[in-house]
Formats: sequence, structure tokens, C-alpha cells
Amino acid sequence: MIRVLVVDDHDVVRSGLTVLLSAELGIEVVGQAADGPAALAEAERLRPDVALLDIDLPGLDGITVAAGLAERLPSCRTVMLTALDRPGHLRRALAAGAAGYLLKSTPPAGIADAVRRIAAGGRAIDPRMREEGWTGPSPLTDKEAEVLRLAAGGAHSREIAADLFLSVGTVRNRLSSAVGKLHARTLVDAVRIATHHGWL
Repeated sequence: MIRVLVVDDHDVVRSGLTVLLSAELGIEVVGQAADGPAALAEAERLRPDVALLDIDLPGLDGITVAAGLAERLPSCRTVMLTALDRPGHLRRALAAGAAGYLLKSTPPAGIADAVRRIAAGGRAIDPRMREEGWTGPSPLTDKEAEVLRLAAGGAHSREIAADLFLSVGTVRNRLSSAVGKLHARTLVDAVRIATHHGWL
């Protein structure tokens, strides 16, 4: 019996997945969670074979949860089930230790098949994501990505400088460097490009 933990912040999606998977032979849904911290806690308590994770979760995003599970509970394999069809998110998820990446438009039988494949030690990547191809690694340094992420949240250079204990000039230099590396016209454009590729 494959023991599965279902993690999604939408009650309807979580309940639907639980019903769907519970109806499959050889699969048992042993628990559910609605946010990142609860997902880690439930996984440690229940020790499932597979965790089915949304990426966009409150508290901790699904990719961070996948990385935490890979470190704390290597026997639990993870598959992302998400609406985010960006190659950058796929790359980050696999780098975090996820064994699968499916889009939420995947037919029910496809989700169950992926759970079985992953529990058996395999991988499951949505064919539509494979066709997207790879966009390559992020051109941004960690420090550039950090200031761009804060700027994306609406913070101004002065606020970012205060948050990171940097001078305003250093923050502006890093933002300017990020805009240049992304071949963006403006800071807003740089945020859009980096977000699209999953680099933030």
C-alpha cells in the first residue's frame, strides 16, 4: 500500500485529490495539510511514501517543503501538483529533490500513475513541461535575486537597504545589475522576467 500525504491550501482541491486517490487500488491517503509548516509536521508524524505538494502554499512554499522533506525524511518522495507551468519552477523543484512535477490539468488516472511510479523510485514530469525546454540557470547572483525579490514585494530601495543592513547605493547597484543581466527595460520588467522563469 502506497501511503500518500496530500498538501494543498484549497479545501476543494485537497478533498478532491483525497477522494480520487483513495479510490485507487494500492493507494491510501494517510493525511492532509493546507500549508507548508503543517505539511512538514504531518509528514514527520505520518511518514508517508509520497507527498503530493502544491507549490503556492501559505507559510512555506511547496518547493521549500520538498527540500525540507528531502533532508529530514528522505524515505518520503515528493511530487509537485501545480498550476504553475513555468520551466524555472520545474527546475527549482527538481533541484530541491522533487521526483515529479505535474500540472493540475493532469487527468486523475495520470496523477495516480505518477504516484505509483514515484513510489517505485521513478520520476514523473508532465510532458507539457518537458516540451517547454530549459531556460538555463538564473543569471542573477543570490544577492541580486534577494533585492529583486524584495522590490517585487513593493519595497523601495531605502526600505530594502534597511532590511538588509546595506547602503541605499549598494541596493541600487544590485537592482541595476539585475535589470541589466535580465535585458529588462525597467525594474518592473526585470521582476516580470525573473518571476516568469522561476528565478525569484
